[in-house]
Amino acid sequence: MSRDNPNQSTRTQPRHAGVIHATHLSGKEAKAPNAAGKSWVLITGASSGFGEEFARRYAAQGHALVLVARRLDRLQTLAEALRQQHGAEVVVEQVDLSDIAAVVRLHERLRDRGIAIDILVNNAGHGLQGPFIDSKLDAALAMVQLDIASMTAVTHVFAQDMRTRRRGKILLVASLLAYQGVENFAVYAAAKAYVLRFGEALHREFKREGITVTTLCPGVSDTGFAQAAQMKITPMLKPLLMKPALVVEAGIEALRSGRMSVVPGFANKFLMAFTWATPRWLHQAMMSKAMNG
Repeated sequence: MSRDNPNQSTRTQPRHAGVIHATHLSGKEAKAPNAAGKSWVLITGASSGFGEEFARRYAAQGHALVLVARRLDRLQTLAEALRQQHGAEVVVEQVDLSDIAAVVRLHERLRDRGIAIDILVNNAGHGLQGPFIDSKLDAALAMVQLDIASMTAVTHVFAQDMRTRRRGKILLVASLLAYQGVENFAVYAAAKAYVLRFGEALHREFKREGITVTTLCPGVSDTGFAQAAQMKITPMLKPLLMKPALVVEAGIEALRSGRMSVVPGFANKFLMAFTWATPRWLHQAMMSKAMNG
């Protein structure tokens, strides 16, 4: 129900996957940009879907960007487009975020380059549809590792810097499924529930540190995520499909406004009202029908 996808496969990456790439039109690795005075946005899962749209929006606003994902070719293509279209300063980082040590090394590299992240968009994630007991255990655990452990690690290391500066913004991308358990989405829905509750807690906890934390809970969106998650788009879901641009716009505005969380789209807001107003057995049965057909 959210975000980036194919760059979040569970295959082991080579040890050099965390090397920084700051490519320009020549295609050669460039020296680190001058970070002084710039407002930097770090976006995980930036190679497609919501992550790519966040990059385009923030580049258009004049921010410098750190784009993080596993698919280097997609990141480099996006970075070149943003440089040409908006004159944006872009650093490309090919990182396997499921490796917590790689998250720490990413933070250290950026710190050594004098890049202080002002806005963190924690967008990377992985999903899978299907009966839990029929799924491979490794796939389920990989989802937990990326959607929960890695997201927590990224938030922790960059929030520490924000606390020191007494300012910063963090956007966590969860899902509409965070609000209820859904048949054939057991691990994914549970992982997104963690993201939502984590974000709600940090919203209050970090406020006193000068840091805004907002959680974005999109419904089904036209990002390619459904295909990567082997998810069926049922007839009930088709009318609910949202364009990534609208979801991203809602997330950016909610973060700017300091909101705790946001569910974008009128239809999704109606589903939330239905969830709150009906017994659990009823709205879970309805959601199961909508998601599985």
